[in-house]
Amino acid sequence: MIGAVDIGGTKLSVGIVGANGVVLAKMDAPTGSDSTYAIGLERTVGMLRETAKQASTKIVGIGIGSTGPVDPLTGEFGEVDFLPDWRHKNLVKDLAQAFGVQVALENDGDAGALGEAGWGAGKGKSRLIYVTIGTGIGGGIILDGKLYRGVDGAHPEIGHQVIDPSGPLCSCGFHGCWEALAAGPAMVAWFQATDDEHRQNITGQRICELAIAGDPSALRVVQREGRYLGLGLANLINLFTPDMIVLGGSVTKCAVLFLEEMRRTICRGCRFVPYEKTVLALASLGDDANLIGAARVWHHRFAQKV
Repeated sequence: MIGAVDIGGTKLSVGIVGANGVVLAKMDAPTGSDSTYAIGLERTVGMLRETAKQASTKIVGIGIGSTGPVDPLTGEFGEVDFLPDWRHKNLVKDLAQAFGVQVALENDGDAGALGEAGWGAGKGKSRLIYVTIGTGIGGGIILDGKLYRGVDGAHPEIGHQVIDPSGPLCSCGFHGCWEALAAGPAMVAWFQATDDEHRQNITGQRICELAIAGDPSALRVVQREGRYLGLGLANLINLFTPDMIVLGGSVTKCAVLFLEEMRRTICRGCRFVPYEKTVLALASLGDDANLIGAARVWHHRFAQKV
């Protein structure tokens, strides 16, 4: 029974996950830029103990998935903008001391990749890329059954591949990154620039609803979104030729609207690799995906089973 911790900018989730990937108990608490590390640690320890009590079990290990820069090898938080007081703190060491068990930490995109590869849509696939598309674009890469790491254990930022250098400015400093062109806010911004009737208070979900209803502006946005998603995926297929790409995140809840254009774009740009053998699948772990991924972090690090 693994204690799972998912750390986000607005929410801290904690749960107990069984060996088959089923969440047995879970709790949430708010976070935010004013959240101190001491309070966060106290809440995490308390919720882990409470969920273990609810599940009538003993925690044998703890896995953590967190947004923001983290060092998976040392367990230290980097320059996390959304939790400034957590910078350079070490939750791995503190939880290991509190519970007397092994603790592992990964970026939440890598945790999602491990979860889908171990217990989700990508089970049994040794070469898998997980892509999550929401307010940003991130993900993780599994190669030959192992999590791919860059130099010093760095996490690859797949959302910041440049698709169009003349495109909009991205938060990373470049213009035309995949995230700046195809994440949820990019859909909204492009719709607002081209449609006067529905531009107020529009959301990605509402754009999809309008597209299903046949609205011409929304249909153009959907086609554009499919094309830009396809361009980024085509790059990943050309670079890694994976067995599967698993798509998660809020934007993919409307994936049926984008898939045809995505596949058409991939077909046009991947003729030198066997792109047709890369399966595009939707993430399958549901609302508990982040906790399941966090638990899988522990299994991958210490049980060496993916």
